[in-house]
Amino acid sequence: MSRPRLAAIVLVIGWRPGLSRRHDGRPRERGPDQVSRYLQIVGRVLLAALFAAGAVQKAVDPGQVEGLLRGMGLPGWLVWPALVFNGLGAVALVAGLWLRPVALLLAAYCMVTSVFHFIPADGWQMSIFVKNWAIAGGLLVLAGSQPPR
Repeated sequence: MSRPRLAAIVLVIGWRPGLSRRHDGRPRERGPDQVSRYLQIVGRVLLAALFAAGAVQKAVDPGQVEGLLRGMGLPGWLVWPALVFNGLGAVALVAGLWLRPVALLLAAYCMVTSVFHFIPADGWQMSIFVKNWAIAGGLLVLAGSQPPR
């Protein structure tokens, strides 16, 4: 495994190969707490993938989002702050930075943007509407699992 890749793993999950003890000499935790930690990391990465894909989509084809925005009476240039927000949110989720406020902001973003997909006559758009709310729910669970600072 290359050093940069190993460094990324250490940064994201705190794992170090070959070490079975903490820096203070106590044994590393095994069991439910460790499993919960890894499940949370996997969940954060999956949520981040959604926002990263949203940022890429906005960068590759901004016209589609600009059309949605203009259709709601909003300026099309809002696609660019949304792209930056999606990208930074994805990075923060993966890196574990400011998880509570980031998860709350991303949840609010999902709730607000769901309005664009509330088209009861279109089943496809309604499924996106419901998924946005489900994603917001997952982000709220993540925010609730973080200690306040």
